[in-house]
Order: sequence, then structure tokens, then C-alpha cells
Amino acid sequence: MAQALTFESPAFEPLTGDQAGCCTSVVGASVDVARAEALARVFKALGDPTRVRLVSLIAAHDGAEACVCELTAPVGLSQPTVSHHLKQLVDAGLLTREQRGRWAFYRVVGRALDEAAAALTRDRR
Repeated sequence: MAQALTFESPAFEPLTGDQAGCCTSVVGASVDVARAEALARVFKALGDPTRVRLVSLIAAHDGAEACVCELTAPVGLSQPTVSHHLKQLVDAGLLTREQRGRWAFYRVVGRALDEAAAALTRDRR
């Protein structure tokens, strides 16, 4: 039977001498807990290749907006399946949805994509 792994933090020992000069703090530019949870929802939604394609297709479409009926053929999935993926993207804040009669139209929330990218960009000072 496999043994469960446990991780325990070692006691903090301050660096001294030559070691102290080469190391810097890693907490200065880190994402706080609430922001990390929000970003995780975004990245989880983008963790499916179909959803990445849907975001790309909508962003590239005329007016950066597309009807669900225009998205089924490019991804090769049924309308209910595409609608499910789109709902996940809306719930993550990556798309907005507007009902127009029988059809739903989706638009990319550019700010959400920019914020996700910025959270992972290193400061190159």
C-alpha cells in the first residue's frame, strides 16, 4: 500500500554571510489569497482546449462578438455542449452573454484576459 506524503515546513533559519547577499524576498510582488482564488477560476476555465478555442474564435469574430450558433461548427460540438463551455467562460468572467431573441451572443471581456496575463508577468526591472 502506498504511503501518504506529508509536507512540513522546516524551521526558519535566517541567512547569514555570503548567502544573505544573494537572496531577496519572494513575497513582495506575490498575489494575495483572494486574487489567487479569482485567477484560479479564470485559469480553470481556460484549462479546457475547447474553451480556449471559443475565446479565440469570439475575439477574432466581426465586432469581437459571436452567436452560439456560429460557434458549433468551428469546434465540432453540439450546441448544448458549446453552450455549457460558454457558460463556464461567462461564470469565470471571461465572456459576457446577451440574449437576443432565441440566440445568445457572447463577447470577450478583454480586461479579464489582460488581468490574468498581468498577474503572471514578471517584473523585468
